[in-house]
Parts: sequence; structure tokens; C-alpha cells
Amino acid sequence: MVARAKKEATVEELKTSLLNAKLAVVSDYMGTNVSEITSLRREIQKAGGDFTVAKNTLIKMAVKDSSFASELDEFLSGPTAVAYTDGDPVPVAKALMDYIKKAKKTTIRGGVLEGKKLTEAGVKSLAEMPSKEVLISRLLGSMSAPAQKTVYALSGVSRNLVYVLEAIRKQKAEQG
Repeated sequence: MVARAKKEATVEELKTSLLNAKLAVVSDYMGTNVSEITSLRREIQKAGGDFTVAKNTLIKMAVKDSSFASELDEFLSGPTAVAYTDGDPVPVAKALMDYIKKAKKTTIRGGVLEGKKLTEAGVKSLAEMPSKEVLISRLLGSMSAPAQKTVYALSGVSRNLVYVLEAIRKQKAEQG
């Protein structure tokens, strides 16, 4: 009876988390020990997400009423871990891919980004994207560049006027 209650609690927790998630990445964790999983979980939490190891049947039960159940279903076979976030998906994907590159023990099976299926290559390309903050700063920089150039051009006109006036002053001083 206790095991059933624990499973039901796990399903409810997964359901709440995964249904609100913008990104869910399914991976294999074979060959990874508990301390490595804990370390990975901490890195993903620092990135704004979470990492859970759960049975496939419990994950399927948690997402069965969601719009992306069919997308996730094909990735749920064998030992499964899920990294997910309801925030910016890029840092979570980066944290997971960085761990995989470093540890070389787990593999990405695929995932779902805002209801759309991602392959392993899709998760890798998501991880290579700049973060939201970097994209915003690039956008603001490109938006401010024309204004900066306009200010520079206008200041050039006044600067040239000062040079001309100085040349006229020098010329009059030499003549008079």
C-alpha cells in the first residue's frame, strides 16, 4: 500500500512538472552512479530546471492527458531520466549536454520543446544557442547601433563647424 501511494505521489509530481514544462529531455542514465546523478541534478537546478529518474510507466501515466504524450512516448524505453524546465530551455539543455560531453556515460534520446518533438540533434542545437539574456543584449545592441551612428554623424557636423571657425579665426589673425 505504501509503494502504491508513493507511485501515485510520483505521478502527480511528474504530471504537475511536465505539463507546465517548456522543455522535457529524455535521456538514458545507464552507467551513471548516484553521486553523478546528484551532481547532474544540481547543475540542472542551477540552470533553472529539474532532473528526475522515474519508471517509464509512471512518466507515461503523468503525461497521458497532455498534448505531447505521443512525442515523449517513443523515447520511453529502458532506464529513463527526464530533465525539464518551465523557464528558459537553453540553460537546461546546455547543462545536460555539458554533463554528457564530460561524463560520456549517458545519451539523449530526444525530447519535447513547447509541444514539438526534438531529436537528439535538436537538443544539441538547442544547447548551442545563446541564452535568452545574450540574445536580448544582441538585439538591443543592434537596435542602438543606428542611433549611435546618427549621433556620431551629427557630432561630426558640429566638430567640422568648429574646425572651420578656428581656421577663419587664424586666417583673420594673420591678416590683421
